[in-house]
Amino acid sequence: MDPVTPDEDLDEGRAADHGAPHHEASAQHSRPRSTLRSWLRETAIIVVSALVLSVLIKTFLVQSFFIPTGSMESTLEVNDRVLVSKLAPGPLDLHRGDIVVFKDPGGWLEPVQDGPDGWRGTFSDALTFVGLLPQDAGEHLIKRVIGLPGDTVECCDPQGRLIVNGVPIDEPYINAGSRPSEIEFSVVVPPDSLWVMGDNRQNSRDSRYHQGEPGGGAIPLRNVVGVAFVTLWPLDRATVLRNPGDTFADVP
Repeated sequence: MDPVTPDEDLDEGRAADHGAPHHEASAQHSRPRSTLRSWLRETAIIVVSALVLSVLIKTFLVQSFFIPTGSMESTLEVNDRVLVSKLAPGPLDLHRGDIVVFKDPGGWLEPVQDGPDGWRGTFSDALTFVGLLPQDAGEHLIKRVIGLPGDTVECCDPQGRLIVNGVPIDEPYINAGSRPSEIEFSVVVPPDSLWVMGDNRQNSRDSRYHQGEPGGGAIPLRNVVGVAFVTLWPLDRATVLRNPGDTFADVP
C-alpha cells in the first residue's frame, strides 16, 4: 500500500475544505458593492431625467417668476411667486385682461445689479436654469394686457374709465379708490404689439410712461414670455389668476 496516496488525498481534501468558504466570502463581499453601484446608477438616471424634464418644462410649458415691485398690487404682492404658461402667445391666444410677463423692450427697467459671486451665484444660476428656482425678474416685467394689436385705448370718459375701441370698461382689479389713469392718452396699438398697464395705476411705470419711445409705449409680442395663471407662493395667497372676461366682454 502506498502511504503517500492517502496523505495527498487528505491534503487535497483540506484544500477543498478551505477553498469553499473563501469563494463564498468573496461573493458575499461583491454583492453589496454590486448593489451599491446599481443603486448609484439608478439614482443618477432618475436625477438626470428629472433635470432634463424640468428644463423642457421651463423652456416650452411653464416657468416661475417672483414679483419684485408693487406695480400689480393688490392682484400681486411683492415677493409673490407666480407660474407663467408659455403656451400663449403661441398655441394659445392672448386676450385683453391677461397678466403677462415680458422681457424689457429697452429702457423700462433700471440696470440689473450683479447677483451673488462665487459658488453661491453659480449654484443659484444652475437651479434657476433647470427651473428649480424662480426666474429673477431683473430683466422681465409683469403687467395686464389692456389693448391688443389694432385696438384704440383712451383715457378717459367723464366717469374716469378707460375706453377700449369706444367702449368704457369697469376694472375691478385696480386698487379701490384709484383712478384708472392719472395721465390722459389716446393710442392705437401697433401691429404685433400690446398696450399693458399695472393694476396699481399710481405706482406702475407701464405703457403710458413710454409713449415717446419706439412703439409708442406698446410692447412687442415677441417679448412676451407667457401668461401668469397662478400665484404659487406664499401659500396663504395661493390662487388662480383668472382673466376678468366681463371687463372686456363688450369690446369689439
